[in-house]
Amino acid sequence: MEFLINYQHILRPSLFIVLFALFAYAEFYSPLSRRRTSRPQQWSTNLGLAVINSLFIKLIIPLLAVGVALYTHEHQLGLFNYIDANYVSLPYALVFLISLLILDLIIYCQHVLFHNVPLLWRLHRVHHTEIGLDVSSALRFHPVEILLSMLIKMSFVFLLGVPVAAVIVFEMLLNALALFNHSNLKLPKEVDKQLRKVIVTPEVHWIHHSPIVKETNSNYGFNLIIWDKLFSTYISTPRTEYQNMSQGLYQFGLQKSLSFKELLILPFKKR
Repeated sequence: MEFLINYQHILRPSLFIVLFALFAYAEFYSPLSRRRTSRPQQWSTNLGLAVINSLFIKLIIPLLAVGVALYTHEHQLGLFNYIDANYVSLPYALVFLISLLILDLIIYCQHVLFHNVPLLWRLHRVHHTEIGLDVSSALRFHPVEILLSMLIKMSFVFLLGVPVAAVIVFEMLLNALALFNHSNLKLPKEVDKQLRKVIVTPEVHWIHHSPIVKETNSNYGFNLIIWDKLFSTYISTPRTEYQNMSQGLYQFGLQKSLSFKELLILPFKKR
């Protein structure tokens, strides 16, 4: 854990680059569906958003979730630290595991919230305007949504007193699985069947990006699939075959990709 904490600034971007390249290579050879737009166009838009989001977040809240976790640890704040100091010393491994589960549940609940609160949906629909998913789609978020998401995560890290290493591992898992389940990757049928018992696979998450409202409002999980099954938001198969499935939102069209500029101003437009 010491190694993880000390070198997370190297490990996290390295993991991202390796997995991005790996899934991009895999989806080239085993696509779940044909491409809807050119790779250079799609990547330049989505990677451009990722760069803007990273700079925006570091400018507004440089502390980030890891910084909050360090602060709560140093000052013994948060639920886990309170229990440890006043009641019983919980095993670190147990706190670590519970932290990962709670953070994943929070991300699920946040996702549901962004779909059901009109003001938040105006931000989140930027992500849903993608007319054909690929690995870069995991990065397609509006800067304001990324800011709100980070503030929510930081709040719960503070309230719970989540260990620093748990925050780092969770964010690495979240990034890795988001790249995986947004990718245009067709897994062998049996592999998908076994994986989706535990985690969200591309076939599961692609349903969430369908323009059909019932499907859009399903499969909210990013990491574990248990929350969708527990709260009855899970759909196992889409209405349309993956090869013919449309993605995006009807109000913005399903044929033409929105430009980088259009995505940035989208939440502030009337429609």
